[in-house]
Parts: sequence; structure tokens; C-alpha cells
Amino acid sequence: MENNYNLNDLKQFVLQSERIVFFGGAGTSTESGIPDFRSADGLFNNRENRKLAPEEMLSRHFFMAHPEDFYQFYTSKMIYSGAKPNKAHLALAELERRGKLKAVITQNIDGLHQLAGSRNVLELHGSVQRNYCMNCRESYPLSVVIEAKGAVPRCSQCSGIIKPDVVLYQESLDMEVLERAAAHISEADMLIVAGTSLTVQPAAGLVRLYKGDRMVLINKGGTPMDRLANIRVKDSIGKVLEAMVEREG
Repeated sequence: MENNYNLNDLKQFVLQSERIVFFGGAGTSTESGIPDFRSADGLFNNRENRKLAPEEMLSRHFFMAHPEDFYQFYTSKMIYSGAKPNKAHLALAELERRGKLKAVITQNIDGLHQLAGSRNVLELHGSVQRNYCMNCRESYPLSVVIEAKGAVPRCSQCSGIIKPDVVLYQESLDMEVLERAAAHISEADMLIVAGTSLTVQPAAGLVRLYKGDRMVLINKGGTPMDRLANIRVKDSIGKVLEAMVEREG
């Protein structure tokens, strides 16, 4: 389906809906200055001068075998502590305040939805904001990782390695979060999908659980799910969502 963006239709969808669910990917945060990690310089030179792809740097195996190199990449390419919520995050928080939006399901790990004021946020891949000691499970904020300046952060209680509470490659998603996300989507009367190519699991599978007829897909590139969308938008996510929730008068 080609771009058939009609603002009045979008607003009518919102007016008619009481159980809206948002499913978002990296494109939701690019307007806050956070790039898709796959575009983060593409390759990284480790200590042995081997060129590594981001997917390898962000794997469980690499973290356990080379925590120093992991943290050098992670802190320089994955953490944007100065990033602020953009119009998309703020619009979704407003929809939740009105009682319309029931859940935000995100593939992002930046915590910007919560910073914007959203309360029911399901983070499929975890969050850079949460960190824990792998030995004693003591919890730590993002500031501890930042203050380590690329070195391996250590637990103040037992000196164990502190790990970000993010899902690395070779790790499983939290099944409880996944099940809650699936339930919200299957019960939604409107589904907004934005900033994701929908080419990897579980994103594609989750979106297919939607049973309604008010699916809005906002993505500048095409996706395998375009034909399922009732409204397809190729425009700025922030611009579209802000206009969607703007009250008349």
C-alpha cells in the first residue's frame, strides 16, 4: 500500500478507539538524535585489530570473552545520555494521559518513552537505564556505566562485573514481557506501528496478532506488512503523531 496519509482519517481512528497500542522501533528515536545501531559506523576495530560488525560486538559471547572491548563499543555507540524525548514520545504520553493508549511496546533501549511520561512501557530488548551485577544482582543506574568511561564497571558490593539490562545477541527475550506485549496487541482496537522494518522476529509475529481494522503503519521505507495497514504513512513519526493527537481549536 502506498502512502495514503490523511490526517482527518488518523484523528477519526483515535476518536473511535479506546484500546490503542503503539509498537515502535529504532525510527521512533532517530528524531532524538539516536541512530539505528546498525548505522553506528558499521564496523569496530578491537584490540586484535579485527574488524567486527555491531551484531558481534553486542553478543553475549563477546561480552563474556571481551568485556573491555564490549564496553568501549557500547558506551561510544549505544548510549546517548543527552537525548531528549521527541514529538513522537510526547504525543504517545499524551494519548496515555487521555486514557486512549494502553501500552507502548518498544524495541528501543533508550528509556525515552518513560522520560516523556509514558507509564506502561514494555521494553522487548531491555534498557540502558538499568544495570546489574552479574554476581550479586545489585542494581545500578546508567550513571555508573558512564562514569566508568569505557572501562568495565564493577560492583561496589562484590567487585563483580556490571552488565547492562539489555538483551544481547544470543540471549533470549523476557517471556513475561513478550506475553504481555502479545496480549495488548491482540486486544487492541487500534495499532500504531512506527519506525521499524518488521523484518525480524518477534516484531513481525507480534504485529500479526492484531485483529482490528485500524492499523496505522508509519515508516519511511517499505515493510513486509504494508499491505496489512489500513493507513500507510511515509513521513516523520513525530510530525504525524503530534498532529494525530492535536486537539481542534
